[in-house]
Amino acid sequence: MSLDGLPPLREVIERHELRARKALGQNFLLDLNLTGKIARTAGDLSQTTVIEVGPGPGGLTRALLAHGAQRVVAIERDERCLPALAEISVHYPGRLEVIYGDALKTDFAAFAAGATDTKIVANLPYNIGTELLIRWLTAETWPPFYSSMTLMFQKEVAQRIVAGPDDDAYGRLGVLAGWRTRAGIAFDLPPQAFTPPPKVTSSVVHIVPRAEPMPADGKKLARVTEAAFGQRRKMLRQSLKSIGGETLLQKTGIDGTRRAETLSVAEFVALANAL
Repeated sequence: MSLDGLPPLREVIERHELRARKALGQNFLLDLNLTGKIARTAGDLSQTTVIEVGPGPGGLTRALLAHGAQRVVAIERDERCLPALAEISVHYPGRLEVIYGDALKTDFAAFAAGATDTKIVANLPYNIGTELLIRWLTAETWPPFYSSMTLMFQKEVAQRIVAGPDDDAYGRLGVLAGWRTRAGIAFDLPPQAFTPPPKVTSSVVHIVPRAEPMPADGKKLARVTEAAFGQRRKMLRQSLKSIGGETLLQKTGIDGTRRAETLSVAEFVALANAL
């Protein structure tokens, strides 16, 4: 038996024949010490509704509940995992709500209605992680429905989220995250912590929204960064041509011979506002 009185995860996976599916971006995290570390990184959960995407067999779900989460809403699109999650729900009566569905079609803010505090904590499926993050960062309503996000990504993606100007990893993700949040890498996880082991190291990123970010339209900011970093080796007057670069650069007083990776988040916000 494990720390929470439920069977070990390997046993659960064998009993329910849960082989991770590449098409769903699945890599199951079985080490309960590591899932516990992720739950602790999210902070005090005692008054919190936690939204988890892609719980799989429920390793992180169990850690969140064992660390006192008031309520966990887990969104899972692989119906093979539902019986394993149902067992956890029975073990923690009234505290786990499992939603069978696609995270990309989910209204996350609805789960926060009436909650004192809402946090997103997830080992995101690799194939949708970046898209979900961009949606959460560019939401129209701000401050957002969540007080923090504790998310796992491939290390390379995590480095892009926390990167700043003149950093090799700096790009669209770094600008969007830097605009509205403070983000930092909490710790790394080796491939062998997962079943099956991915070919890359993973990192847990902790993200806290800024109360008053610089005013900008998220969609316009995404457009400007996409154009600028889409041709990152070129000067801005060339890379921004498709969105009226010369006019934008004149309006903002930004030198057109500069390259995207040298611009601060504030300068990207100025370009988006000029658009």
